[in-house]
Amino acid sequence: MIRMLSLAAALAVLPLSAALAADPQTASEAAVEAAAKAFEARMEAFGEQAERIGGDESLTEAQREARIAVLWQDYAPAVSAFAAEISSQAAQIAQQALADIDVEALVADALNDPEVQNALRTAPIMARGVMENGAWAARDPEQMVTYGLIAQYALDQASDAVETIDAAAADEPAGAGE
Repeated sequence: MIRMLSLAAALAVLPLSAALAADPQTASEAAVEAAAKAFEARMEAFGEQAERIGGDESLTEAQREARIAVLWQDYAPAVSAFAAEISSQAAQIAQQALADIDVEALVADALNDPEVQNALRTAPIMARGVMENGAWAARDPEQMVTYGLIAQYALDQASDAVETIDAAAADEPAGAGE
């Protein structure tokens, strides 16, 4: 169990560490790295103490488990503190990473994909089949209300996305996106 917790903590930090090593560190990334080092040291100390307790032959299995559980109570807040630190810094790191992404280029690249082109060509044919043979053709009043709600939801989501993009563009300093 102890090794599994240590391994899980290391695996949780590994992708972040690899990503951070590639680019110069920001303050958020440095905070995450410092928190990860402190957490790793704390978990290593827990592992050493728990292994000593686990290897104590003078204790019964139940006594060893109870002592490890008591020991864990001292270390559990470190897990919560580490998770809180990572969560608080993750938004900053994500924002910084997204600032460098050219969304227009990604969309253009995706639209040039042959599979996407094929899907775009066949979508009108499939839509016509659905309209002629599906519930759309039934003109059931309850279904029409449901479809209206779905359409309104989609429009609201699109409107929210546009407002978010507009707000982000308004917050961006002049010339920052060039």
